[in-house]
Amino acid sequence: MTTMADTETPPEAVARATAGRFTRLHDFGIVLTVVVIVVALSLTTQTFMTTGNLVNLLDQAAVIGLLACAATLVIISGAFDLSITAVLAVSAIVAVVVTTHAGVPAGMAAGVVTGGVLGAVNGLVVITVKVHSFIATLALSIMYRGLAVILTAGAIVYPDESRVRAFQALGWPTVLGGITAASLLFLLVAAVCWVVLSRTTFGRRIYSVGGNEEAARLSGIRIGAVRVAVFAISGVCAALAGLILASRGGSAQASMATGMELTAIAAAVVGGTSVLGGEGAIWRGLIGVLLITLIGNGFNLLGWDTIYQQVVQGALILGAVSFDRLLRGRRS
Repeated sequence: MTTMADTETPPEAVARATAGRFTRLHDFGIVLTVVVIVVALSLTTQTFMTTGNLVNLLDQAAVIGLLACAATLVIISGAFDLSITAVLAVSAIVAVVVTTHAGVPAGMAAGVVTGGVLGAVNGLVVITVKVHSFIATLALSIMYRGLAVILTAGAIVYPDESRVRAFQALGWPTVLGGITAASLLFLLVAAVCWVVLSRTTFGRRIYSVGGNEEAARLSGIRIGAVRVAVFAISGVCAALAGLILASRGGSAQASMATGMELTAIAAAVVGGTSVLGGEGAIWRGLIGVLLITLIGNGFNLLGWDTIYQQVVQGALILGAVSFDRLLRGRRS
């Protein structure tokens, strides 16, 4: 005979079920918002659904998308990386300088390696000095920007004239409907990050470290190694974003992408990555990127003042963080 006590749900299970409903509600809400914006722009403009605009939309999302992949991985691991755009700038400058002396392939490779090394340095500083990653990467960002100024002497650097065209190959359209090589690179990197985070042991360790560092340590996970690896991956993503920007302009400078790290973090948070770590997904970050890119594209197509675009983005970030706090409160 089944009694009422036998059918009662434990409080922990109730909390998990409630949190699950809130998460699904958030996912539904963010996807629905994207759909509504797409429909609205399709009805109010004649150019939104054209091939040219859609290709341009994807191209616009490439740089911020790569940075958002980096931000998503780092935030899920329980940290922040405010140095990604400074790493971007240094990597792009190194790529241009090396290209001038050793050719485009060597320059691109040098840029990516530079990003990975600087990212690993970030991780080592965070785990060694034990300063909060927000402060540590802010300080490192200032240092990297200073390094970029030193490398360029405060000027814009260009690849050798004979190599400019090859250096700009990432901006070329491909046979796939005119989609640029930069967009394809972004989609490839996003897919790899998605698989790593959701289908590998390393990905599960990232969630564990971000969700409960002490429990992860007791279970035998090497916290420091995971953090350094995540920051190194973040640096590589930032370097690839820098190569795209440098390729588009055929040059690099110390002030490249200043402030874009906040937009990348915003995209990750708006998409559903918890600022407290341990929760999130690459696809959610990409939805956040799409939403922010759509808002910018819509303001341009409709001719609206871009000042209000910042207000809308700020409101989205505030709403996402508030929802995350509400969700955490339901779980506790």
